[in-house]
Amino acid sequence: METVAVVGAGLVGRAWAIVFARAGFSVVMWDQEPAAVEAACGFIAERLPELREVGLLRDEPTTVLARISSRPTLAESLQGAVYVQESSPERVEVKRALFAEMDAVAAPSTILASSTSGIPASAFTETLRGRGRCLVAHPINPPYLVPVVELCPAPWTDAAVVARARDLMQRAGQVPATLKREVAGFVVNRVQFALLAEAFRLVAEGVISAEDVDATIKHGLGLRWSFMGPFETIDLNAPGGLADYCARYGGLYAELQREFAPCELTPALVGELDEERRAVLPMADHAARQEWRDRRLMGLMAHKAGQPT
Repeated sequence: METVAVVGAGLVGRAWAIVFARAGFSVVMWDQEPAAVEAACGFIAERLPELREVGLLRDEPTTVLARISSRPTLAESLQGAVYVQESSPERVEVKRALFAEMDAVAAPSTILASSTSGIPASAFTETLRGRGRCLVAHPINPPYLVPVVELCPAPWTDAAVVARARDLMQRAGQVPATLKREVAGFVVNRVQFALLAEAFRLVAEGVISAEDVDATIKHGLGLRWSFMGPFETIDLNAPGGLADYCARYGGLYAELQREFAPCELTPALVGELDEERRAVLPMADHAARQEWRDRRLMGLMAHKAGQPT
């Protein structure tokens, strides 16, 4: 049984622990705050039976939980690990210090990957002796329910390391998407922010309410996007495929592109939207709604698992 180290036991780290343990890896979790590891194990123990109930866990919850352990120091936690998934706070100075320490104590063959949402690996690995084994493996939260993971190498990351990371992610049940070069925010965030920018602009200009924007996605585009990407979507939306679609709607595309001006997130706009959201979801109910989201994702993933691809 191969060992994976999960460094950082917060929201993302604990989710990664489920991913790897569910797939049969031995998982060692470490956090500079021992209480965080304890809390993570409690969360995992609660989630595993739910995953088993909907068919997203092959083994018994007790078996999977037994694959997860912790050790007192970072150096001990990395011993024997073939792969490390770092999920520390989203600050470059924190990651730079942590990767320097990991590079010093991990075996030379150990892959060091970061869960960072937007900091390129080049920003915190350039000076490392083992920088060739470092990359970003950016998940979509929570990764045990949303399987895509973006693999983004630094300019000096060894191609063989990227290939090994991709293979490991596939064996862990994830869906790796490999970037050919670094780009700010990676791909998922860029696509999501493009949609958010237009959603903010439409609300700011009084075209539509935030509630109705959400409706157009969850009851419209999101239904198709749960099993198809944007290029397959347009390929199937014209009799002659993608080229036919572009021929039919290229003019509209060009016209709308000219209208897509940046939208500033002013305090007034943010305040208006936050007020609208809090009227729908008071902060007292926020955590419960997050759990509702996760259970809906469980149901969706269980449904997709039983459908033909």
